[in-house]
Amino acid sequence: MLVAPQYLRHLVAISLIALLAGCAGLSPREALEGQGDPARWQAHKQQIATLDAWQISGKVGIRAPKDSGSGTLFWLQRQDYYDIRLSGPLGRGAARLTGRPGEILLEVANQGRYQAESPEQLLQQQLGLNLPVSHLLWWIRGLPAPDSKSRVTLDSDSHLARLSQDGWQVEYLRYAEQDGYWLPERLKLQGHDLQVTLVIKDWQPRQLGQ
Repeated sequence: MLVAPQYLRHLVAISLIALLAGCAGLSPREALEGQGDPARWQAHKQQIATLDAWQISGKVGIRAPKDSGSGTLFWLQRQDYYDIRLSGPLGRGAARLTGRPGEILLEVANQGRYQAESPEQLLQQQLGLNLPVSHLLWWIRGLPAPDSKSRVTLDSDSHLARLSQDGWQVEYLRYAEQDGYWLPERLKLQGHDLQVTLVIKDWQPRQLGQ
């Protein structure tokens, strides 16, 4: 059967549109590998990215070249505002990091209050911790940060198993379902002479919207 040229061009155009639509969720900054299904991963990412608020409580363990310790973690997120409280790590007592981009405040028990434009700068200067807080806003949900290149390894459920980004290696050891969302329950970060283990005991995800 002969195919009219006009029909053939129309068919090719439809095929290209379908192909581009299927690739729309793939970030050019994200190198994908592993045994998971890319389409399921994209659907999972889109669902989890809608979470712009949460409350987390759990434990944190920190190993640094000159010191190590463990303590408790409380994290309240409301869109671009966060309230992160650590107690116990590295024997420094309680620390509270609050603010939003460009307006960051760190309160350290028995030491004082400090301000800076970035949370990384505050933690490095006052606690000696090189923690990528801005990336953690994404990593804690099991997502790569969108503003830099990453290498993503999927597990058999098409969730994030390992992530390599900006000199950090993040390993996702366990997930739990909460209110229909599959979220990390245990993860380990390694990089910049630091190892951090997070164990989340309670996830309360929310979607506030725009």
